[in-house]
Amino acid sequence: MTTAARLAGALEALAARHRLRRLIPQEGLDFASNDYLGLAGSALLRDAAQQALARGVPPGAGGSRLLRGNHPEHEGLEAEAAAFFGAEAALYMGGGFQANQAIFSTLPAADDLILHDALVHASAHEGMRLGRATARAFAHNDVADARRVLAQWRNDGGRGQVWIAVESVYSMEGDLAPLADLAALSREAGAILVVDEAHATGIFGPQGRGMAHDLDAEVLTLHTCGKALGSSGGLICGARVMIDTLINRARPFIFATAPAPLSAAITRAALHALQDQPDLVTLAQVRMAHAHAEARRLCGIDVLHSQIVPVILGEDALAMSRAEALRAQGFDVRGIRPPTVPRGTARLRVSITGNVSPAQITALFEAIAHQQEAS
Repeated sequence: MTTAARLAGALEALAARHRLRRLIPQEGLDFASNDYLGLAGSALLRDAAQQALARGVPPGAGGSRLLRGNHPEHEGLEAEAAAFFGAEAALYMGGGFQANQAIFSTLPAADDLILHDALVHASAHEGMRLGRATARAFAHNDVADARRVLAQWRNDGGRGQVWIAVESVYSMEGDLAPLADLAALSREAGAILVVDEAHATGIFGPQGRGMAHDLDAEVLTLHTCGKALGSSGGLICGARVMIDTLINRARPFIFATAPAPLSAAITRAALHALQDQPDLVTLAQVRMAHAHAEARRLCGIDVLHSQIVPVILGEDALAMSRAEALRAQGFDVRGIRPPTVPRGTARLRVSITGNVSPAQITALFEAIAHQQEAS
């Protein structure tokens, strides 16, 4: 069998299981993106980009940060992000995926333990796969199970540093990590708590600083810039020694072309907006509360925590057909299937973005309710 035939056969098998991915154009009302504040296409960030270009900020870096790709916009963003998120230092990287790769493949040592939530992001798993530390999962959002797994590792002879890896807002479930209890466990164990704030930045915490802001523990945070901040890249925020270690040892940082200085300038404008325009966060919270009320009233969905509303359907084919039907009605909703979510939990992932109104949110949940009634 030729390579082409083998690959074609694998794609056909995915299609038969309703798991073949394809690129879908942006059409209809935005209930699919992570543009939670509506900044990605905003006049605010367009103006910031134009002003940056006018003052000579380049649209490309031309090399890695260590080989002439470093720019004052990168350093300005890192200084401002560290101050905003309450850290000693920050490092700007090309994306959240690369940032998680860098954290987990570089910082934990060979005799360390990465104790991670079972639903932590694929990028963290990729970093753990590339790293040297032992990785063990605990049941989702179950701090008692985390304590049990940690104790078992200690009983088995584990003596290294413990790193506890979680997301503050889970990207497919939309639920929130029990950070206060995890911080307590971190203090007990002398652990470092690594919090992926990708879906909390701009939405939760004072001025959108995230759920780990001012947490009473040793914390390393990741704030992605391509979601609520409307730009691109990822910011790792933590102790200076950790940031310096990443600069010196993290392969996803050292061997990658630097993020565009223009993107850094745009991200700085987004951070300034969070500080200067409190209505951005307030309105996001209002939209979220309205969505929760309508999901409960119209669809009977009771467990709601964030701007991410999962509508669990179970079957892959059903999730994809209902998403397609909603798009035909003008609602851009995407179906999510395994392996992105556990088997048997295929779903509609409804994202409450800054690009929709309360009336449009109500209309979407009315359409989902109609689907439920017709099934």
